Amino acid sequence: MNGGFVIDFHLDARSGVSPYQQLVHQVQQALRLGLLSVGDQLPTVKEVMAKVAINPNTVLKAYRELEHLGLAAARPGLGTFVTRSLAGDTLAAHQPLRVELQTWLDKALRAGLDADSIEALFMATFRQATDLRKATEASR
Repeated sequence: MNGGFVIDFHLDARSGVSPYQQLVHQVQQALRLGLLSVGDQLPTVKEVMAKVAINPNTVLKAYRELEHLGLAAARPGLGTFVTRSLAGDTLAAHQPLRVELQTWLDKALRAGLDADSIEALFMATFRQATDLRKATEASR
């Protein structure tokens, strides 16, 4: 169990991603980071509705998708629970990387970048590094 961690859902209307998919992605991210573990309970539909002002059917659709992916299961009368983790063997490496990333983010903020600029810089650099890695692997 996660010892009290409750996933903090949020929606970005500008993302172009449907609200239910945003919820699914947020659960997947929490599973990859080890923030949610097998046996942890996801927030109830009412809790999610109260937090992000969303239609209950959207939350149910997201939870059904998580069930379809084998990541969660509904227990009638009890709620929806995590059934599988996505945290890999590299989970131990997350904390040192998180510290380095926080240092980088602090520098970016001190340099005057806003959140959108930081995200754009990170994603452009990430894509460039990914493309370079793919090209290097393909040439082997």
